Amino acid sequence: MKKIILASKSPRRQELLTQIRVPFEVRPSTVREVMMGNHPEEIVKNLSRQKCEDSASAVLRDGSQRSLIMAGEDRIVLGADTIVVQDNQILGKPGSYKEAVAMLTALQGRTHQVYTGVTFARLSANELAEEESFAVCTEVDVFPMTEKEIKDYVSTGDPADKAGAYGIQGEFARYIRGIRGDYNNVVGLPVSEVYRHLKNWGFFDN
Repeated sequence: MKKIILASKSPRRQELLTQIRVPFEVRPSTVREVMMGNHPEEIVKNLSRQKCEDSASAVLRDGSQRSLIMAGEDRIVLGADTIVVQDNQILGKPGSYKEAVAMLTALQGRTHQVYTGVTFARLSANELAEEESFAVCTEVDVFPMTEKEIKDYVSTGDPADKAGAYGIQGEFARYIRGIRGDYNNVVGLPVSEVYRHLKNWGFFDN
């Protein structure tokens, strides 16, 4: 049986994979991420690679998983990471109410970029047999927001676990002027590109 191992506990990424009918199981990465690179695309690919390789190592240490792989079952690990970029500054998940307000204050009334990096690794019995990384960028335009609107939104708690302190698929949608690129990329996973790459890897039967 072919199955993706998702190196993320993000419910949004799980929903997106379910939406395109990709079978998967969740084995979240526990690695402490380190930002490396000089460009957002390079940085986010490196972050996704760290997650993917950490989860892949855990799978290869799992005797039951190794047995399935040796029996011919295809296992591909998928690692992903999303960052928001404004004026060449990376905005991660806010660490506090105050930080979330500051992030949204910087984003309101302007255009920013959302990058998602994705790394695939195919597993053999004892090692990573193949690995590939890519990144997708989407531009997001945000309407001007009042101070009250920003604070009211932050008070909902929705920004807490989201890069850039907002979720485009939730209440914050009321403030989105428009996007240029893949909407799902902003949610957390560019599933059309994921599908294309998996198809190139022979994951889907023709």
